[in-house]
Amino acid sequence: MKLSHLSETLIGSEIVKLGGEIRDKIRQGEKIYNFTVGDFDPAIFPIPKALEDDIVEAYRQHFTNYPAAEGNLDLRQAIADFLKEREGLHYELPEILVASGGRPLIYSFFRAICDKGDKVIYAVPSWNNNHYTHFVEAEHVVVEATAANHFMPVAADIKPHIKEATLLALCSPQNPTGTTFSQQQLEDICDIVLEENARRGVGDKKLYVMFDQMYWHLTFGDIRHYNPVSLRPAMKDYTVFIDAISKVFAATGVRVGWSFGPSVIMDKMKAILSHVGAWAPMAEQKAVAKFLYRTEAIDQYLQHFKAELDIRLRNIYNGFSQLKKEGFAVDAIAPQAAIYLTIKFNLVGKKLNGKTLESQADVTAYILNEAKLAVVPFYAFGAEKTSSWYRLSVGTCKKEEIGEMIEQLRKALQQLQ
Repeated sequence: MKLSHLSETLIGSEIVKLGGEIRDKIRQGEKIYNFTVGDFDPAIFPIPKALEDDIVEAYRQHFTNYPAAEGNLDLRQAIADFLKEREGLHYELPEILVASGGRPLIYSFFRAICDKGDKVIYAVPSWNNNHYTHFVEAEHVVVEATAANHFMPVAADIKPHIKEATLLALCSPQNPTGTTFSQQQLEDICDIVLEENARRGVGDKKLYVMFDQMYWHLTFGDIRHYNPVSLRPAMKDYTVFIDAISKVFAATGVRVGWSFGPSVIMDKMKAILSHVGAWAPMAEQKAVAKFLYRTEAIDQYLQHFKAELDIRLRNIYNGFSQLKKEGFAVDAIAPQAAIYLTIKFNLVGKKLNGKTLESQADVTAYILNEAKLAVVPFYAFGAEKTSSWYRLSVGTCKKEEIGEMIEQLRKALQQLQ
């Protein structure tokens, strides 16, 4: 059956494929340490109780009709106040758009500014930029980020491609790496964007930055979150933010996200979403509008939530550091933010019973089958197939299982020659 060019050329998700393999093993009774999903186990990380109560109350008050296409007025006002309080960012109501999480906002932003053949710059590894670029039939301009920069793109890598580009997709804290931009790194990128836009003529399409800061509350230790507009106020004309309650409140299934940026772009994104219908549910909007003003409850939740994430990431990082010290071909980058740890299995060429691990796919399979450890390879996020780096997510991690997971991994590594 002949279908559309888009559907015929969509790339399947490596994460979905891996998830299917893991579910099969679990159904067969295997104990799998599943660190693949960028989600939360509600039994370990429930949403804030006050938010849950507000959602239940909103349904009891029968807020079950259509919301406003741009997001309810009370929620957008709450978001504006929340941004001012938490980030010092000042946005008016026409500059804020609400949808059912970050994905429809990202899709509508790509649709609003990109034409077929336009250049879209994004770094790899990164989450889904390749698929959104494919949706709009844009030109993929891929920057390979490196371990030396904690897998964050730098201005020197971006600058050679910036002429005539339409969109630069950035994310910090980064999915899949759990790392962040330093102030200097982000300032340098902002400067080249401003320089490029100043070079373009009055009638030319401008270069816009999509700044996905979905995890920005979840930084650890001395790590600080920076955004383009706070660092360079002139970037306000060219930056569209993507944000939500999804990660900060472990509320991935509640589906309330927001975007903020130039009102002319928000209007076009709203028009696109009005046809798609990807609105956040009315009751959840009413609840979030209340909850964003509960400063004490938010602070208490974040203090506990971040501590629980940090201890998991830190303990696994320490475990990998010990394995590396013991001479095994593994590595990890110290956790900075989000729910992810960047780890490395440099095992291609190793042998088990005379059989060689000939590719990184073989390594991934070996770690899953022998160590019972499920993690997502960076090649699932657009990196080269030969990349030996992986994303490990702690959203479903039980603290008491970390030690046994490391020991199981040690035994699997000991078998290799």
